[in-house]
Amino acid sequence: MRLISLLVAASFTVGGCTTLTDLKTDISERVFGRDAVDPPAELVEFKPSLQPKIVWSTHLGESGDADFVPALGAGQVYAASGNGELVRVDALTGKQVWKINVGERLTGGVGLGAEQVLVGTPKGYVLAYDLNGKLLWKSKVSSEVLSSPQVDNGVVVVRCGDSRIFGLNIKDGARKWVYERATPTLSLRSSAGVTIADGVVYAGFAGGKLVAVRADDGKTLWEASVAQPKGATEIERIADITSLPVVDGPLVYAAAFQGRVAAVERSTGRVTWNRDISSYTGLGAEEARVYVSHVTGAVFALDYSSGRTFWRQADLKNRRLSAPLPMGGVVAVGDVEGYVHFLERDEGAFAARIRTEDSPIMAQPVALGTNGFLVQTRKGGLYAVSVK
Repeated sequence: MRLISLLVAASFTVGGCTTLTDLKTDISERVFGRDAVDPPAELVEFKPSLQPKIVWSTHLGESGDADFVPALGAGQVYAASGNGELVRVDALTGKQVWKINVGERLTGGVGLGAEQVLVGTPKGYVLAYDLNGKLLWKSKVSSEVLSSPQVDNGVVVVRCGDSRIFGLNIKDGARKWVYERATPTLSLRSSAGVTIADGVVYAGFAGGKLVAVRADDGKTLWEASVAQPKGATEIERIADITSLPVVDGPLVYAAAFQGRVAAVERSTGRVTWNRDISSYTGLGAEEARVYVSHVTGAVFALDYSSGRTFWRQADLKNRRLSAPLPMGGVVAVGDVEGYVHFLERDEGAFAARIRTEDSPIMAQPVALGTNGFLVQTRKGGLYAVSVK
């Protein structure tokens, strides 16, 4: 996970910081600490109860400042890199089917529709390719695309760096609707995109707001407060939702940096419970439990209906964890040094560990079957991992 950068008005100063550089340094220290003072915790020794393995791997270009998430569909994996590479590989073997360069840098991807592969650029373009890598259309939105476009019933939903969300026609990229809202003067630059379920788009925003809008026309259904900004300075008052909302049954869960984790009713937007747990990369949910990666490196397991803590694993301090991926009996989480840690579902104890490469694992692991998953690293490694 990259260090946080900021979207700040050029004239803005706060808390004694007189330059943009000072401001970035200050907030980076508050989030992660200086490397010399707060290095990743040493790995603890344990007796593994599982034997994970890397099934296959391939390499793309580096990600740069962007976060990328591989997409899986019909036995194929699609992945992108910051230098414009877009690849399709066989999900079973890792064999490359095709590889193209889109001709410009990428910052968002990969999204997948029934017949389309979608990526976004820092100049605000959405590019749609067919499953054989042929360009279908190119559409302009308002600003850089920092997350994966999503598809629902003929609509491509794209979130931009200025917090606008666009609905585009999947056939030609024509604009169908746009959702926009005011943003605070100071907010975190985030690759959080949108989650779509049952025709509803869920998105988190600066200030701790979670919204639900219709995917077909962009009309707002409800808005909920996951966290309330608090503190004496603008930095202390940052309470942005910087990770994907997670839908599980009748609830949608969201986590805010310097804020809370909350469960919200999908039908009404009513907050059923919240906990004071700060997260930058987010959470996962499975079988009546919610798993959260705390910004300091702890992993929490919470009860889905009340938010009560089942366990807390605290031995991964400052390891800048990915979102947790629950997989039946274990929970997988990646870290800044390229390790994937497997925690026991019931107690949170370490069950196994495996290393991909010496590079941070990006925020969103992707499930691959029942016992496997995909991770992508900042140096461009794409890994299929299995555990039994």
